[in-house]
Amino acid sequence: MTAVDEHEWLTQRFEEHRTRLRAVAYRMLGSVSEADDAVQDAWLRVSRADTGDVQNIGGWLTTVVARVCLNALRSRERRREEPLDVRLPEPVISREPGNDPEHAAVLADSVGLALLVVLETLTPAERLAFVLHDMFAVPFEEIAPMVDRSPAAARQLASRARRRVRGQAPVPDPDLARQRAVVEAFFAAARDGDFDALVAVLHPDVVLRSDGGPGSRNTVVLTGAPTVAGQAVTFGRLYPFMRPALVNGAAGAVVAAQGRPISVMGFTVTDGRIVAVDVLSDPDRLRRLDLTVLDD
Repeated sequence: MTAVDEHEWLTQRFEEHRTRLRAVAYRMLGSVSEADDAVQDAWLRVSRADTGDVQNIGGWLTTVVARVCLNALRSRERRREEPLDVRLPEPVISREPGNDPEHAAVLADSVGLALLVVLETLTPAERLAFVLHDMFAVPFEEIAPMVDRSPAAARQLASRARRRVRGQAPVPDPDLARQRAVVEAFFAAARDGDFDALVAVLHPDVVLRSDGGPGSRNTVVLTGAPTVAGQAVTFGRLYPFMRPALVNGAAGAVVAAQGRPISVMGFTVTDGRIVAVDVLSDPDRLRRLDLTVLDD
């Protein structure tokens, strides 16, 4: 195989795996834009590499992307002078699916905001071990060299991360129509200022996380149905500007006025009640979101 043929072959293989590589990067970094940058960085590295001894091209490409993401997470950790109380991941916005089977396939592969929020609290090594093993079935023997650990130690990293995820990341109801009905009831109660109706639709231990950006007074964490309901009453004035949307594959909403996004609201609905509300209102990060998918 000539150098030109080898490069063309490698380009084709990379494109075949791009969707999976992007999924790995998004789960590692919690940002679509950073995930795309990581995949592009990985391609620059891959295109210069010698692939003659590569047995499993898909596994090798995953490893390259994972290393790029691990470096990005470590760099992010060093830059952060003070840990933020709340740092929401960058949500993926899409339209309600209706009966579109293509959308259904996307939903099956989506990862909820509540899970991504918990992943943000892990160390870079824990996040890599959990994402690669639990989400993409990468063996610990392949994960270990990336984090400079033994396979047994890599297994322990994933185990610690798994315990935290199970304890803090609720699993949403699989029925999207049921999710939407609960979220609509939430907004109707907020619109009407009906405190009791809000409490009824919220889980007693509901958590509301709001990320308004560094230093913003809108960056808060609230817990408990009465407290969250009290805050949610103020959402009523936003009702006319609310547009239903899928936020990371779950029922959510985008609040926009005069074509400008004000916030993105993601909901985790479990057993018919809202267990988590995640609100992103950071103007800088909202500007990076692709909301054209909601246009009629």
